[in-house]
Amino acid sequence: MSAKLHRKSLSLSLGLLLAGASAGALAANIKPAVDVGTASADQTAHVTLFLKLHHEAALEDYIRQTVTPGSAHYQQFLTTQQFAQRYGATDAEIARVQSYLRSKGLNSEVLPSHLAIRTSGSLSQFGQLFQTSIHNYVSRENDHNFHKPVSAPQLPSAIADVVDVATGLSNEKVYRPHHVASPAFTSLGTPNAKANALSNKGSRGPNDNPTASGVPGQYTVGDVANFYDINPLYQRGVVGEGSTVGIVTLSSFYPSDATTYWSDIGLATKPDRITQVHVDGGGAIDGGSGETSIDVEQSGGIAPYANVIVYDAPNTTAGYVDAFARAVSDNTADSISTSWGLPEIFNFAALNTPGASITDTTDVGDLRAFHKIFLEAAVQGQSLFAASGDSGAYDTVRDLGAGTGAGQYTAPLTVDSPASDPFITAAGGTTTPYSYQFGTGPTASVTQESVWGWDYLQNYFAQYVHPINVFSTGGGGGVSVYWHRPFYQAFTFGIRRSEPNQSLVYNDPSAGPTTLLQMPGHFAGRNVPDISLNADPETGYVFVSTNDGGLNSGEGGTSFVAPQLNGITALLRQSTGHRVGLWNPQVYALQNFFGYNFFSPFNSVNAGDNWFYNGAPHYTPGAGIGTLDVANLDAFLRAGF
Repeated sequence: MSAKLHRKSLSLSLGLLLAGASAGALAANIKPAVDVGTASADQTAHVTLFLKLHHEAALEDYIRQTVTPGSAHYQQFLTTQQFAQRYGATDAEIARVQSYLRSKGLNSEVLPSHLAIRTSGSLSQFGQLFQTSIHNYVSRENDHNFHKPVSAPQLPSAIADVVDVATGLSNEKVYRPHHVASPAFTSLGTPNAKANALSNKGSRGPNDNPTASGVPGQYTVGDVANFYDINPLYQRGVVGEGSTVGIVTLSSFYPSDATTYWSDIGLATKPDRITQVHVDGGGAIDGGSGETSIDVEQSGGIAPYANVIVYDAPNTTAGYVDAFARAVSDNTADSISTSWGLPEIFNFAALNTPGASITDTTDVGDLRAFHKIFLEAAVQGQSLFAASGDSGAYDTVRDLGAGTGAGQYTAPLTVDSPASDPFITAAGGTTTPYSYQFGTGPTASVTQESVWGWDYLQNYFAQYVHPINVFSTGGGGGVSVYWHRPFYQAFTFGIRRSEPNQSLVYNDPSAGPTTLLQMPGHFAGRNVPDISLNADPETGYVFVSTNDGGLNSGEGGTSFVAPQLNGITALLRQSTGHRVGLWNPQVYALQNFFGYNFFSPFNSVNAGDNWFYNGAPHYTPGAGIGTLDVANLDAFLRAGF
């Protein structure tokens, strides 16, 4: 780390610690919002119609073959046009939908993948098209203004056999960026006193990479290279050249933030490599802009000579889906990451559809829309990564809080979306070894890389300082109750089923406890995360964000891990000479076969917990397979394993 950045970050540390955790936008409004009347008839909206795939089972089988050595279609990824021809809607189906839209006064644009048709018009037109009325609402929780249909939209019968999902009729959901800062209470002591940059395979000194700081809370991408054995690739000249990383985000940012970060840590990078693509008008410069800066700085810092394309969109479901659809349909990025999400359960009919049963965990459409896009990405060889969340095993807590008093919600075990989709790689979080001391308490240490959960801080304060409540900050992980267990987890030891007796209950001040959702117990669901890296803000990072005051330290969250995996993929893309494709079948097969040893691509995470799931020498929903040894993973991939 350069002296300039090192001195500046040290001077800022205390102020940032006093500032506390970064505020994120609140999410979907679970309590009934106030209906303030019919939305303006001429208000413009963008609606995307996702078309039904053809031969979806064959598509999934082809994806498996692309990442299975010895298969007939190993590494035979499709172009966007080939995907459209084999699995997308036919020309006749598209023509019929467009003709119907024109008859309703709506123009449309077809994605090259034939996966979706984008259209724009007035809310009045869309209300008539989908046989519903669209009203404006104000949230009782946070005064968030939004519009949504008053009843479940109905697909027109003339096109219902072709169209599967329509997104954009509501702008209620607001997604959360998955990064957090060191909490304000750490100003009581001297955390981050020293680095013990250890791994399960021995000691790697903090000076191996010249851009590393070696200081917890002030780590850089150089420290990531030290922790996870990336330096051997750099020494071979593997720096991401010829690769392109994509970022899907819901806030715009200042590209100069990234170039300042790279310059100040002394990292040589490819010049003029950042391209911004504004989808649906683009995202705003707002409270989420720091997230976009993090994503670009981390992915582009790990792979300093890769190109970077940033797809930013407004913070709504339609914006998020459209940004992903554009990034995948463009098929320019070899790998794509996102650091935004919401609890998976917020997509269920029980919480969205008037009159739905509290046990109705069917998807209202958003999960399916993302899934179609992710299938296309996988067959095109684009590796996808999503942050798994920063609320440990209880994903709703960051959005809804938790408690037992009036006006409070329970905290069921839940996972984050889109990370829970089986065709994206979920990025989890760990705490790397470090020593800390607060108040008059003794010096304590995290002696081995552990599942990230701040209960270790809560226990320390309860014993030596004063009681605090940091529940349930930690790496997201658990069991999906929507997506079934995917094939690549079928033979993985440590995979769990959903826990019984998990419900989202609201303690209504006037009506008493009201159960909003009962989730299925013992459900054989997709487990997350898949891979974890350091994410604890106490052993966290510096980043630069103009919108957040410039240089920031003591920052973490799984939103650092997702872009780091994105950048690592760019290195592997250059090293192997081809796209890596969907990570999950490949890494689970390697872990199942080779386990954990000196030559393994993985380090097990045997300690810590995310408030429910403990670390262990096998897969856990706390840290997934574990952390990476990138040099070993690269060797296996180059050898064709």
